[in-house]
Amino acid sequence: MMAVGGVVLSKSQHSGPKVVKIRLFEEAGRKRRVSDEDKALSVTDAALLIENFDHHFLMNTLWRETSAIKRVSVTLDVETASPWLEVSEDRKRVRCTGTWKSLPDTGKRFTGSLCVLGSEGFTSGRHYWEVEVAWGRAWSLGVATESVERKRSVTPTPETGVWSIWRRKDDEIVALTSPPSPLPAHPIPGRLGVYLNYESRTVSFYDADTKSHLHTFTGNKFTEKLYSFFGSWNENQWLRICSGSAPSV
Repeated sequence: MMAVGGVVLSKSQHSGPKVVKIRLFEEAGRKRRVSDEDKALSVTDAALLIENFDHHFLMNTLWRETSAIKRVSVTLDVETASPWLEVSEDRKRVRCTGTWKSLPDTGKRFTGSLCVLGSEGFTSGRHYWEVEVAWGRAWSLGVATESVERKRSVTPTPETGVWSIWRRKDDEIVALTSPPSPLPAHPIPGRLGVYLNYESRTVSFYDADTKSHLHTFTGNKFTEKLYSFFGSWNENQWLRICSGSAPSV
């Protein structure tokens, strides 16, 4: 016997991927009938299953059911923005200007890295947002702890309180694990989805254009408030936080 996403399968039942896919779909349907609380495979569940089962089947199921996940309205906290960055008046866009601005060096401001945090912090729940990155060639997106280092440059990894992915070349995106992990993003996405599930302690990333999973950080220890995290290095190339309803197919 083995268990997959809460479905217990005998040897005869997991003889092939098609059987597994059918049973996963049936189980998802059963959960939807039980209560509103369990009406979808969560983003985390789907992300964890992707490694072992058919990618397109699971992702199609996931994106059909994400109406249960509300997109949060993320805005940028100008008091955290590096002096090298410009935040738009509506606090939905950020870019590197190549010029250092004379700004008050508060305890919140990044001075060692070209980064900015979102205004909204999270200590529980499931949160999803999207960022348009089509015009940027050097950026980082993800989630950071409230205590993340801001005054000196450090490698943004889970060990330093940052869960992020990074576009470091024109044709490559990596997850900032230790060491970095190249991601299968071809072509480079125009929009990226970030999904934080505080209770399951996971941070997931998606190509919002193709509705495909890119990476999930698992096994994390969330013990403090978390914020959306943005880094920008190419001059005059905006990152834009998207608005609208949660994605669906």
